[in-house]
Amino acid sequence: MKKVLAVVLVLVMVLGLVACGGGGDTEEQTSISVQYVPTNAELADATTEAFAAYLENILGMEVNVTVATDYTTIVEAMEAGQVDVGIMPPAAYVQARTLGAAESILSSTLVDYDQVTEQPIEGSVVGDFKAEVIVRADSGIDSYEDLVGKKVAYLGVASASGYIYPVAEMKDLGLEFDTSNWQQISDVVSAMKAVYDGDVDACFTFEGSRYVFRNALTDAAGNPVDVFAELAAGILSEGDIPNDAIAVLPTMDDALKTKVQDAFLQMASEEEGLQIMSAWSHTGYVVSNEAAYDTIEDYMAKAAE
Repeated sequence: MKKVLAVVLVLVMVLGLVACGGGGDTEEQTSISVQYVPTNAELADATTEAFAAYLENILGMEVNVTVATDYTTIVEAMEAGQVDVGIMPPAAYVQARTLGAAESILSSTLVDYDQVTEQPIEGSVVGDFKAEVIVRADSGIDSYEDLVGKKVAYLGVASASGYIYPVAEMKDLGLEFDTSNWQQISDVVSAMKAVYDGDVDACFTFEGSRYVFRNALTDAAGNPVDVFAELAAGILSEGDIPNDAIAVLPTMDDALKTKVQDAFLQMASEEEGLQIMSAWSHTGYVVSNEAAYDTIEDYMAKAAE
């Protein structure tokens, strides 16, 4: 009997050690996946490669950078755990946050724009921006009322500036409008080109788009288009939209969260980092104010009515 008890005790001790070893040793993450929504699809491949190499150098691990096809897929990727870090447009972040799929560790900063000339204000740093409606300069469209019955290009129903804010504000005005002839165009440059070509009457985008993409449009012959002469910022939203969020999976290890946060903060101090950030019009990053994103929920609800 004593021998049996001794064997049992030994087995219990061995099993206990195995259990403790299995629960205490967390396998270190050796790679991360990052995803972003491009504003100019033509430059996405070059940005992706440069960004992956840059982050790998800082983080000392393999980095896989992918491009979201639209504002909804980045939310789906975060929810499925397919992406560790998302450079998320504000409304997409709020959706992912509501699903418990994302936690903001930083918010981007932007340059402010003169609302008359749409030129950047030197030395300015802002934490929010406005939605902008771009039209042809000779269209005569300068109010939401003028959009009723027009063909509009939008960036996606999960885009704050590219759909949610303009639509919510049109509904707040009591306007009745049919979106059946509206067209989703998932990057800003293509949407602006559609306005220039006359395929649509207007496009929803973000404040400062003409300046950001001033060299991006060409005509049918391949000649550069003077976007300030040919296009106009017909309407700006009343509401201010919080900037993009750098979001991670809530389950990410705290030490890795800190490394990712430090990597993005470092970008603004280096020429290579600034060049990469310019693909999203970001000028830097600050610690997130989570409450700033709460206002988007009201606009999302209104736009969905």
